[in-house]
Amino acid sequence: MRKRVSLPTIVAVLLTTAAFAQMGDGKPSPAASASCDAGGGKTIKTDYSSPRMKGRKIYGGLVPYGEVWRTGANSATTFVTSADVNVGGKGVPAGSYTIFTVPAADKWTLIINKKTGEWGIPYTYEGDEFARVDMKVSKLPAPVENFTIAYDKSMGGCTLRIDWETTRASVDITAK
Repeated sequence: MRKRVSLPTIVAVLLTTAAFAQMGDGKPSPAASASCDAGGGKTIKTDYSSPRMKGRKIYGGLVPYGEVWRTGANSATTFVTSADVNVGGKGVPAGSYTIFTVPAADKWTLIINKKTGEWGIPYTYEGDEFARVDMKVSKLPAPVENFTIAYDKSMGGCTLRIDWETTRASVDITAK
């Protein structure tokens, strides 16, 4: 005996599958992590989701200029430091934070927020902001398909860099 599946059942299964794919189970924006050893046992770690460019216009398109962006995909991006640090010249105590950015064509702003565990958008966390820091912006020589956050070792600390499309945004972080 053959059972028939109704159209509403098929639609419900497809919608559920799509919802799980958006939540990361389908891995369109897989989890990623970056860390830096700032010396003397001091560490910085960032966890984020890494979306793909997929032929899309990213900055000034998918990610609008002048608006707060969760800096990745899915859950908001975390920033955890085991020691007090200076981020772009601003003191940040050891602890767990969420980072957001405000991209612009020639200058980005990094937002370090005390609220953690949120999905990321819409951004309604102004009252929980710890600091806003200017980031340097430069052009990459070739497009970067996968959104990437990385740390480069530098004198006295690390440089946080965000690369995607043909843009790099960066900020220096030093241990206190």
